[in-house]
Amino acid sequence: MDRLVVNYVGREKRYALLKENKIEKLVIQQPEQQTSVGNIYLGVVTKVLPGMNAVFVDIGEEKNGYLHRDKLASFVTSTEASKASKGISSFAHQGEKILVQVEKDATGNKGPRLSGIIEFNGSSVVYMPNGAYIAVSKKIQSDTVREAWRQFGHEQKREHEGFVFRTSCENQTPDEIMNEITELRHEYEEIIQMSKTMKKAGILLERNTFIEEILEVMSKMDTGEAIVDQLDLKNQITKHNNREDVTVQFYQKKEDLFSSLGLNLELEKALKKIVWLSNGAYLIFDETEALTVVDVNTGKFSGKSDLRDTVVKTNELAAEEIARQIRLRDLAGIILIDFIDMKENEDRQRVQRRMESALYKDDRRTRVVGFTSLEILQLTRKKTKNSISETLTTKCSVCEGTGRVMSPETIAFQLERELWEYRQGEYEAVLIETTAEVEHIFSGEQNIHLLRLQEILGMNIYFYIMNHSKPYYTILQLGNIKDIESRMNKG
Repeated sequence: MDRLVVNYVGREKRYALLKENKIEKLVIQQPEQQTSVGNIYLGVVTKVLPGMNAVFVDIGEEKNGYLHRDKLASFVTSTEASKASKGISSFAHQGEKILVQVEKDATGNKGPRLSGIIEFNGSSVVYMPNGAYIAVSKKIQSDTVREAWRQFGHEQKREHEGFVFRTSCENQTPDEIMNEITELRHEYEEIIQMSKTMKKAGILLERNTFIEEILEVMSKMDTGEAIVDQLDLKNQITKHNNREDVTVQFYQKKEDLFSSLGLNLELEKALKKIVWLSNGAYLIFDETEALTVVDVNTGKFSGKSDLRDTVVKTNELAAEEIARQIRLRDLAGIILIDFIDMKENEDRQRVQRRMESALYKDDRRTRVVGFTSLEILQLTRKKTKNSISETLTTKCSVCEGTGRVMSPETIAFQLERELWEYRQGEYEAVLIETTAEVEHIFSGEQNIHLLRLQEILGMNIYFYIMNHSKPYYTILQLGNIKDIESRMNKG
């Protein structure tokens, strides 16, 4: 039985999907990190980049968005001859107003990634006013049913429209689907009318993706229940819940919902670098801005048979848990997995198949590329929002997220090199603010290095010692001895 736990009271929204009492998915949404994916904007093209086949678009937010030519409505709806012969300048120009939708949130220094192919999501249909294609969910098993819906789409679509028929269409009639399409068309027309009244770039439609996600997860649950701690949300979910085998329960106790079910402990584990496997082996997760690296170690597991058997079984177990952790931590982008070395290619293929099978249930697009010559398994996962660690943690103010800082020795030698630039100059003395470790290394035992440098540089060196979390130095003053000693006496 599946269980969906939704913690909605308070400003931070959270939900966890449990299968057989084990967390399979964890989503956290904070106010300042609320996703913009799905939001629709009236945008203004600020720059056309022929070399990149893209444009930058002002959407009224802090950062301009990036829109590739292939996602421009004017490009998608043009003739094949035009697509082949014309550059991006033929499909967009600076100052042009266009409707855009966010595909990927802004991250780091990058603005949001946009699409001009607007999507309106219904419970059974995705409507695209300028999609220009028909698609049917591959999860509909019957070829006849899929073809029937594809034909229905071609019959109902207007000139540039497109439809994606979801799996739930299997249980719907053409009239019910047509009613949904009519509602989505009306929603688009309202957006168009609203955009005509706007004089500058700005938001037209803000989606509550959190509630949409909850309903989407519920539609895919086998059987079970959803537990929510906010009555209005419970009523809203119940209204849209069309599953008789998935009930909605209201949690009324004072204790935090996640705490009462022990989920906060699982949340803490999702932030740790080391994850232990059931057989005593362990995984190490190392997230960087560019990619994620996972290292598999045998740990305490020695196996009951030969070494090859031990390695393959550990790697298979690791593949299952890594796939779960990828979903749980919401890792994305390039992911590299350093499994325990396997000499036989058939063993590597076996582990790769296990990974592909474990990732099949992921609702985010993933692609297992394969093993490199160094026996590193490569895979990619589509990124639409921040990972759990990016949401809940911030870079260390001391090491700026690297996990390391410059040593006192390095800082002391940097100071020495900088002071060499002032040798035999116009200054009598220098006052330096630094830490005790840096001063000690710079000066040497019994100030042997300090005295030597003062003689070579032709000026006195004074220190102002500070306690600080990392080694550093700052040159506070260059000048005559009297002024600097006066400043030091004042404290």
